[in-house]
Amino acid sequence: MPESRFNVSLTFDPDGCSIWAGTFQTQNPSMLSRGEYGPAVGVPRVLDLMRRKDITASFFIPGHTVCAFPDRMKEIRDAGHEIGHHGVFHENPADFDRDGEREILERGITILDTVLGVRPIGYRSPAWDLSPNSIGLLKDAGFLYDTSCMAEDFTPYYLRVGDKWSPTTMLEFGETSDFVEMPVTWLLDDFIVFEHIWGSQEGLRRPRDIEELWREEFDYGYANCPGGSMTLTMHPQVIGRGSRIMMLERLLDYMAGHEGVTFEPLGVVAERWKKANELEAWKAANPTHTGVNAITNL
Repeated sequence: MPESRFNVSLTFDPDGCSIWAGTFQTQNPSMLSRGEYGPAVGVPRVLDLMRRKDITASFFIPGHTVCAFPDRMKEIRDAGHEIGHHGVFHENPADFDRDGEREILERGITILDTVLGVRPIGYRSPAWDLSPNSIGLLKDAGFLYDTSCMAEDFTPYYLRVGDKWSPTTMLEFGETSDFVEMPVTWLLDDFIVFEHIWGSQEGLRRPRDIEELWREEFDYGYANCPGGSMTLTMHPQVIGRGSRIMMLERLLDYMAGHEGVTFEPLGVVAERWKKANELEAWKAANPTHTGVNAITNL
């Protein structure tokens, strides 16, 4: 692999039916079928595109999807893609106390190990929701990185454990840990711009509009953040639609036309970044993230 001037990590969340049954708690078979489209149609299209472009991606899979569609999820594994933890029922970790959150985390690990033979090193929370306990639990569980937070755009960073905050008190920064964050943003997520949810989310944007938006984000990162990494977050049930998968292919061709661009999965990038950034040296160079100079008594 040549040295990367700028990396793009393609990440996919095969939520399947879990997002509709879990997050949206639907009892509507039609809405549930939108999730089924992902494993049935979207995943094969995504895997075909990744194969043709020779790209290894990261797939964050809820336990519910693994159990409902085990053969399709094994195709992802057998194609050599990274598999990460994405909850069990696409649940919000903040809905659980500490013990309950640990239990659902461990259940997801067990499902991935039992069905796919995978012990994930990366975690993405469903809908990027976290509780005040999440980061500490993930670190204790042995994960290398999370990809749910947004304090950077093209640069990984170390997460803190034990932050304290309230509506009426100053932010108290916790202890900076050696747990890596691979940052995300709603700006680079396909679900909110494409998926229509009656009464709450219009979606259904033109693919070429989103292609232009994502291309401009790439242009900025490539020009201004050498050595950086951009994360696209997509869902097979969304990006797998014909006009959208064509959009993604055009975008990949555009990115690949730039010298020094690589397409590596998040786990590879996180591991390399951690080796290159000794914790204490990084803390000294990043007081904004560590909060070492924060004032809490005024």
